[in-house]
Parts: sequence; structure tokens; C-alpha cells
Amino acid sequence: MGDDTGRGTIRAAQVVPGKPESARVADVEVVERPDEVVADGLLVGVCGTDVEIVQDGFGVLPPGRDAIVPFHESLGRVVGAPDGSGFEVGDLIAGVVRRPDPEPCPACAVDAWDFCQNGGYRERGIKELDGYGMRRWSVPAEFAVRLDPALGDLGVLTEPASVVAKAWAQAQVQWERAHVPARSVLVTGAGPIGLLAALLGVQRGFDVHVVDRATGGPKPDLVRDLGAAFHTDLDQVTADVDVAIECTGVAPLIWESVRRARVTVLAGLAGEHDPVPLDPSVFDDVVLGNKAVVGTVNAGLADYRAGADALARADHRWLAGLITRRVPLERFSEALERREDDVKVVVDLD
Repeated sequence: MGDDTGRGTIRAAQVVPGKPESARVADVEVVERPDEVVADGLLVGVCGTDVEIVQDGFGVLPPGRDAIVPFHESLGRVVGAPDGSGFEVGDLIAGVVRRPDPEPCPACAVDAWDFCQNGGYRERGIKELDGYGMRRWSVPAEFAVRLDPALGDLGVLTEPASVVAKAWAQAQVQWERAHVPARSVLVTGAGPIGLLAALLGVQRGFDVHVVDRATGGPKPDLVRDLGAAFHTDLDQVTADVDVAIECTGVAPLIWESVRRARVTVLAGLAGEHDPVPLDPSVFDDVVLGNKAVVGTVNAGLADYRAGADALARADHRWLAGLITRRVPLERFSEALERREDDVKVVVDLD
């Protein structure tokens, strides 16, 4: 690799959206800019978005390129930082995913780029920018988040934790506006987002109920180890529901969450799979009950920091249970293959 101001090559994953057979590991050219924080890549997390990019062609290539470096859930260790950046060599960091529109919309203009209104944003590993699936990467200091060093490899959970922190922030605005005494929470789905949503609910002192169809594997125990209740069917949840965080994108669960909760945050995507007709009475229930339904995706810098803080306060042994499989960089495509007991799969870049 060249010096901190030069060009060099680094080992990285590469994919062509919609062409899974093209997935490869290659030496790619990178530029280390003296005004950015430079980090050795340690781990990246794998999520459904990464699979959709490779399998279904989701995402946008960088201009003039025929491939993209994937993965947006990052963990790195600082090897260089500009004076006054607030970062030091050895810091454990996560990189932010989204960048504001170069011609800012009103939201991007005030650094609320997670609420970009015109779609001109860019995203590492997803839209027009290479991701973090490389052995060294750099970010402007304002798009890096310092992590508690005690987290170690668990810091790779920062990006999904930021999404969950934003979901909770969105919910809180709504329940406070409606004067709802939030006490009981329904979380649908026990994937990484659902489990982290349950963690933040428990940390806030709520009575948390998680619904997932899993009857074996690690998910039921992970929920119960939090002190939350695990259910395999919504009918098993007899408690009143003040807040629902819907993480599956499964239409019947969406409608039932909206019907049962005062405030519902939608964090899962339904896509075009298995469409289910909407019962119009759901709308009547929302209107007559003064209910709130909000959607959330991505996260702002405050959410990243809140997510990192939640991870630092969590039981690290419990967090370690979320990481169920590690795959080396040279075989990263194996991480995109779903296995029955997977919760969070990570790619080891080191």
C-alpha cells in the first residue's frame, strides 16, 4: 500500500449487481486522502440488502465502473487520522453508510441526510460508492463513529444498531406527541434488527414481546436471555401493545401490528413477494384510534452514536450470540448464502 496521500491497491470483495457468478476477490485501487480517517478493515456484517444487490441487481454502480465493493456494515481500526479530527491511531470505528446529496435537498443541507428528499444521496456499498468490504478504507471524520474499545469484534453491529436506534427515536416522538404511556412493545421478527430492537426496548425498561416463527436455533434463547418474551404466533401475545416495531416486511404481520399498537414503526421491506390484500378496516382503525405509523431506513449520525452507546451498555456475551457465522474475505460469497441457524453473518477482512 502507498503512503497516506497516495494511491495503492488493497484486497477487496467485488460484485456486479444481479450477477452472483461474478463475485470475486481482487486487488482494487484505493486513494488514501490526507484529510480522511484511514482504517484497517476488520469485519463487515452481511444483511439482506447485500444479498439483494448480488442476487437481484439492487443498487447502483460507481460512475464509470463495472463492479462495486460491497458491504455497508463496517468495523475498522484507525491507522491514520488528520490533526484535529478527534480520532487517534488504534481507535475502533464504524463508518457511516449514507452521504448527502451533492446538491443538498433541505434535509441534506442540515445534515439530516437519512431523510434525503430527492434521492440524490449516495451510500457505501449500495449506491454509487464502494463499500467497506476491503482490507483498508477511509472516511471523512464526520462520517466515522468511535466505538467503545471493549466491544472488539462486536462493534460490527453498530450499523444495524443505528437503524434500531432511529426506529426507537421515531417511535418516541409519536408516543410523546399522543401522550401514550409506552410500557409494552411488540417486535415482529427475530433477525439482527428485531433482536437489537428488543435489546433497546429492554434497556428502556419496556415489557418486550418478540414474535418469530423460529422454533429452534439460537433466536428463542437470545430473546429469553434478554428477559423478553418469545412467541411463535401473534395470538400468543395477550398484553396490550403500545409500540410495535415491525422488522419482517410480511404483510399480515404489518397489518396486525398496526391494528394492535398505538405507534408502529415499519423497519422491514415487503417488496413484491407474496402480496396480501389490505383490509380497509385497518385504515379506519388508524384514523379513529389516532394511531401513528412511520417508516424508517438508514440512520443519521446521532442514531449511530445512540446505537454504539446501546452496544457498549449491553451484555457483551449476549451480543456475541448474535454473530453466528464468520467467513474469510477470500470466501465472502459463502456469507451471502442463507443457513437455517444464521442470525448475523460477518466477513473477516483481516
